[in-house]
Parts: sequence; structure tokens; C-alpha cells
Amino acid sequence: MKAEAVPSAPASAPALAQLPRRLAAIVYDSLLLAGVLFAATALALGLTVAAAGSESVKLNHPLQGHPLFSSYLLLICFFFFGGFWVFGGQTLGMRAWRLRVQRRDGRGVGWWQALMRFLSAGIWPVPVAAYLDRVLGVGVGLSLAAGFACLVLVLALRLPDRLSETELVVLPKKPKP
Repeated sequence: MKAEAVPSAPASAPALAQLPRRLAAIVYDSLLLAGVLFAATALALGLTVAAAGSESVKLNHPLQGHPLFSSYLLLICFFFFGGFWVFGGQTLGMRAWRLRVQRRDGRGVGWWQALMRFLSAGIWPVPVAAYLDRVLGVGVGLSLAAGFACLVLVLALRLPDRLSETELVVLPKKPKP
């Protein structure tokens, strides 16, 4: 007599990450990104000094406000986040808070989804803060607060998840041996 296969219970889907956990991972990743941007700026400044000479750099500040340099730093930011998301689904901050970004079907994200996620999450606060500071002249502190409030709103509405067709899930705790 052949035993019938008993259907197994479907594995429970991981829970979606809530806002406090998302913000904690962002703070952690921001500290790491600051170090990466510091190194990228040092590299660009070193190349500029080698090409133009130190006196020219002291007098002209060629990197300050230069659109090519700003674009370079934006690309560094994208490849920092996008690389982690595409190759493993987790930044170091996400790993510390047991978060993973994935497609809605559980598969890993691709570069286009990483780009959509990056642009929809990371670019919103910048124009808000810049507009308030430069156009309205409200001051740096209030501009940064408004930019942070905009980021919180974007994350609370899960716009990066919706626009990139991904989700940020909480991974289960690893069992202790």
C-alpha cells in the first residue's frame, strides 16, 4: 500500500519591515556611506591635485559645486546601495537589523529595480532641503529637518517598494546552537 503524500503547510511569508527598523538601518548605512564618500572625495581631490597642481586647487576649489563631481558622488551612492541590494539583498545596516530587499515573489532584485528604489527613496529629500535653504532661505537646520520629514513620509508610504515592485522584509532570527 502506497502512502499518500501529505501536503505541507505553506511557509509563512516574512513580515514587512516597519518604519522604525527601516530608519535604524538607514542611520547605520548613512555612517558607512559617509566613510565611502569621504574616500571617494579624497580620490577625486587627489586626482585633481595631480592634474591641476596644488596651488590651482587651493585658489579655485575646482570640485566645489561642480556638476561632474556631484554626479560622481551620486553614482558612488547608487553603486553602494545598488551593489548590496543586487548581490545579496542586504546592505550592512540591513544585515544588522535583519532586513532584506527582494522582489514580491521572493527573488533577488536586479539593477533596474535597484535604480528605481534608489531614485525613489534617496532623491526626494534633496530637492526639498535645497529648495527651502536656497530659495526660501529658511536655514540649514530647518531645511534638513524638512528633508528628513520628507524621507520619513516616503518610507511610511512605501514608495520605494511600490515603484520598484520590491518589498523590504524582516528575516527570522537565527536559532542559537
